[in-house]
Amino acid sequence: MGILAAITAKCAEANVNISDMSQTVMQDLFVMTMLADISQCRVAFTDLSDTLKQCGKEMSMQVHVMHEDIFNSMHRI
Repeated sequence: MGILAAITAKCAEANVNISDMSQTVMQDLFVMTMLADISQCRVAFTDLSDTLKQCGKEMSMQVHVMHEDIFNSMHRI
């Protein structure tokens, strides 16, 4: 199973809707950014984060999950 398929399958299991996503290679690293709507998520945010991190670990990748509030604070000028 591919990276995108594995991550989105875990999101679908939790009833998370992917609103937008991008993929690129930066400095020889694969980078995928996803904007997800968790308003109908069936699990706690921390459980979703743990599940996605474990999914990444199983593919020898790192997955970072962050709430929109934190993302916005980090990227505010």
